[in-house]
Amino acid sequence: MPKIYEEMLKFLSISLKNLDLYQSVFGMNDQYIRLIEQEFSVSVVLRDNAFLILGEQEECLLARQVIEKLSHMLYDGQSIDAGLVRYLCSLVRKGLADTADEIFQDIVAFTYKGQRIRCKTAGQRDYVNAMRANQLTLAVGPAGTGKTYLAMAMAVVALRNKEVERIILTRPAVEAGEKLGFLPGDMAQKVDPYLRPLYDALFEMMGQDAYLSMLEKGTVEVAPLAFMRGRTLSNAFIILDEAQNTTAEQMKMFLTRMGKNSRCVVTGDLTQIDLPPLKKSGLQIATEVLQGIEEVSIIRLTQVDVVRNELVQRIVRAYELHDIQGKIQ
Repeated sequence: MPKIYEEMLKFLSISLKNLDLYQSVFGMNDQYIRLIEQEFSVSVVLRDNAFLILGEQEECLLARQVIEKLSHMLYDGQSIDAGLVRYLCSLVRKGLADTADEIFQDIVAFTYKGQRIRCKTAGQRDYVNAMRANQLTLAVGPAGTGKTYLAMAMAVVALRNKEVERIILTRPAVEAGEKLGFLPGDMAQKVDPYLRPLYDALFEMMGQDAYLSMLEKGTVEVAPLAFMRGRTLSNAFIILDEAQNTTAEQMKMFLTRMGKNSRCVVTGDLTQIDLPPLKKSGLQIATEVLQGIEEVSIIRLTQVDVVRNELVQRIVRAYELHDIQGKIQ
């Protein structure tokens, strides 16, 4: 006979007092509770305005920890999604429930609408802490791990706190199967699609009006990597995105642009290199050359840190397995 934990009933009957919160914990079509049930092989039901958890004793206690954490997060104004619930289950399963508080309670920044930007994984927390502590941070990881978004958030925070005077965003204009020559317009219009992800992130952080005003004043600069040559970038937060598509020479050129009171973040995914076959990625070389250098941090995110969409995490994992099998064969 499965055990029902009365202490769970008492805890939740006190802390979960309204229907909206019950619904938030359960998720649309009960998807969050179903994830918890699947993870711990338990059954979770509502009875007398509280949760009942039925199953093996150890699994019920683990499921209780997850529901407690979710309820506290919702009371704290945090939003939850299926990826977060699944990740929280994995932390609790590993005995790292306390780590969840450190990760999810750390507010990285606020959007112009007042929405809180938080880390969603331990890898993201390490990445944010690295940017806070070092002049140069290299972040390597698959798509959807928040590399560019979190770097942008830290840049906006530094600007708002007057730690820097401007934000400089750049990326190499390397085609991913397309050709620049086939795009309409002059060079500025041709490279615009390559910089669009940076615009989108800034719009969300600052709002379009504030962004356009700062762009006009030169407080924010967005430009292709080629435009960085010969410059010294001081009092700036500099972000190089899609750095896997830099050559060794381009990467060295960029890193030596840093001036006084500047912080630099370099992001990229070494599984999505669009350089010619014989060209080695400048990002890959940089992670080897700069290992152990003071004031330089190298963060490696994995498919576990993918937060864009749960399907993206499965896609990344499938490609990783395919690559491993290909090397074995």
